[in-house]
Amino acid sequence: MLGAIPAIIGIVATVGLAGAAVVARALTAAAAVVASAFGIAVVLVAGFAFLILLVVFVVVSALATRYRFEEKVRRNVQEGREGERGVSNVLAHIVLPTALALAGGLGGLPLPVAAVLFASALAFAAADTLASEFGVLLGSAVSILSLRAVTPGTNGGVSSVGEMFAVAGAVGIALVGGGLFGLFGTPDGRVWLFLVAVGLSGFVGCQVDSVLGETLENRGLLTKGTTNFLGMLSAVGLAAAVMAVAGVRL
Repeated sequence: MLGAIPAIIGIVATVGLAGAAVVARALTAAAAVVASAFGIAVVLVAGFAFLILLVVFVVVSALATRYRFEEKVRRNVQEGREGERGVSNVLAHIVLPTALALAGGLGGLPLPVAAVLFASALAFAAADTLASEFGVLLGSAVSILSLRAVTPGTNGGVSSVGEMFAVAGAVGIALVGGGLFGLFGTPDGRVWLFLVAVGLSGFVGCQVDSVLGETLENRGLLTKGTTNFLGMLSAVGLAAAVMAVAGVRL
């Protein structure tokens, strides 16, 4: 838990960043309020490393969304009306990471374990976002299950370019997270385990998301938000399994 002055700084920074996201049209006003509430809980209970990594994901996601946005609009594959993300999208990506951060900060999980699981959830989110935002524009797409050609942006469609960006998103969050948690003294010393667990789980979770999109979301059995949440949950579960195999007590 933060002291009084760091807590005030954390609250002001979180609200200010959410406001900037609205101005930049990365979030709707309602989504910014939701994001602020969750962000404040994260920084107050778990600390600045968790908040900063969350902010890194949001910034990268917004930049990826803006990439060749006019072309995405023409293809009708854009996020929102102007690239903004609404409440449902925010909730799908922030509820689980926040729960993990709170579990670590309040003692429900060892903080180093919570850091790995939190980063794994965001690694999935980054992998999924970058794969989607770049994959719909660059290269052709095929079904992840049948390998038949599909229109880019189709649920369950993957492309070589999208997969490369999924790797970049997952590994990027692993590297940044490892640096942040190392700087703030959170990891238990096995940096290699952090990087492997986070990078691997983020990428694999992205594939699970695609499978769920093709098999269940396309049939109306899942919403986009639910698919994203389950993909993230699979990433967290895999990260936990990797740590357990490595002998970490959860």
